[in-house]
Order: sequence, then C-alpha cells, then structure tokens
Amino acid sequence: MNKMNVNLLVRVSILAALYFVLTVLVSPLSYGAIQFRFSEVLVLLVFYKKEYGISLILGCFLANLFSPLGWVDVVFGTFATAITVFFMTKVKNLFIATLIPTLFCIIVGIELHYVSDLPLIITTLQVMAGEFVVVTILGYPLFRVLEKNQAFMNFIGVEKEE
Repeated sequence: MNKMNVNLLVRVSILAALYFVLTVLVSPLSYGAIQFRFSEVLVLLVFYKKEYGISLILGCFLANLFSPLGWVDVVFGTFATAITVFFMTKVKNLFIATLIPTLFCIIVGIELHYVSDLPLIITTLQVMAGEFVVVTILGYPLFRVLEKNQAFMNFIGVEKEE
C-alpha cells in the first residue's frame, strides 16, 4: 500500500471515529424526533472528497448501534446517510450540497413514524429542521471559511486548483 493510500485510510478511519464519538457523546440530542446531530456537519467533507463517504456511512452505522430505535435505525438511518453522500458527490455547489442531508431526513421521519408511532409530517419536519440548522445554517458558513484555509484543505487531502 503506497503512502497516499495509507494517508487516505487514516483520514477515513479518523473521520468515521469522529462522527461516532460526536454522535454518541451528545446522544440525547442525536436521536429522536427533535435532534441536532452535530456530527452531521462532517457530511460536508464529502463535497470536497467523495472518498469520505464511506467514513460517514460507517460512523453513522456505528453510532446508530446505540440508537434507542435499535436495528431499525442502524438500517434506515445508515441508508439515509448512504443516499445523502451519494448525491452530495454529484453536486458542484456547496450550498446545494448542504440541502441534500435535510432532504433525505424524510427517511428518518418515516422511520420514526412507523417505529415510534409519531405523526409523520410533524416528525419529518422536526428532523429536517434539526438537520438544516446543523448542516446548512452552521455548516455552510463554517466550511466556507475552512475552504479558504489551505492548511485545512491540505489536511483533508484536497489539492489546490490552479
């Protein structure tokens, strides 16, 4: 394995662990109908480097093992993250990329509706609102600042375009 692959493997592993820790550390805010999963801001890294998608899917999978919804959240919550990262790799605009995770919160809303017998529309809107706050309202300006920092961009493995 060459040095570049080892560096990427280390970054991918650290990111998966970071997502997991940030989710479980504030678990009262990470699960349920009203949730602010602050680890979700990390999904924006996929916009810059698609290889980080596996990190976020794995981190979400591991974090959802601790969900009060059990295996259902492991399957459907992780599926929502997988779809999110797939579509995020297809867009070229950071702001649009921030909206994709909010859109796919519909999967989590449906999951909560069926498993916890919560009202579908209200629950979905609540989950979407939490995601919008974390990823778009907080994450967008944060990443606009970070993308101007060449040290950060180098750290995440993104080469400067000339």
